[in-house]
Amino acid sequence: MSRTGSTLVANVLYTPHILALAVSLADWPLADDLPHQAELRSQSCGSVVRVGLRLDEAGRVAHFGVRAQACALGQASAAILADRAIGQGRDALITARDALTAFLAGDRTDPGDWPGIDHIASALPYPARHGSILLPWRAIVAALDQP
Repeated sequence: MSRTGSTLVANVLYTPHILALAVSLADWPLADDLPHQAELRSQSCGSVVRVGLRLDEAGRVAHFGVRAQACALGQASAAILADRAIGQGRDALITARDALTAFLAGDRTDPGDWPGIDHIASALPYPARHGSILLPWRAIVAALDQP
């Protein structure tokens, strides 16, 4: 089998670390009893991410769960979010979402200081993947907005 341009792109875009992150998403299962939930769909690719949260008395994330029907990049992005969501408040989550959004739009040179988010940089030249990458970050903020 010959290597086509799309095969080479897949090898660069879906790095071993991205694939490992995608698999690790199973560590954060979504429980139906989490009081703050939101489900969003990417209009660009059809990916769907549902997140659920329980907040502590200070309004920080105390429990997080996610279900992602997305490409490996969307799943990896959700895993990066999930890995540090516990203990985060609304302001930190909005800042992280906005930094990643600006990075993918070309408005900043780095994706922000959220641990592990730099692994998403391989997707920068592929705007069709950006919607899936942003979906978990948009969903967690939407879940915070739920009463």
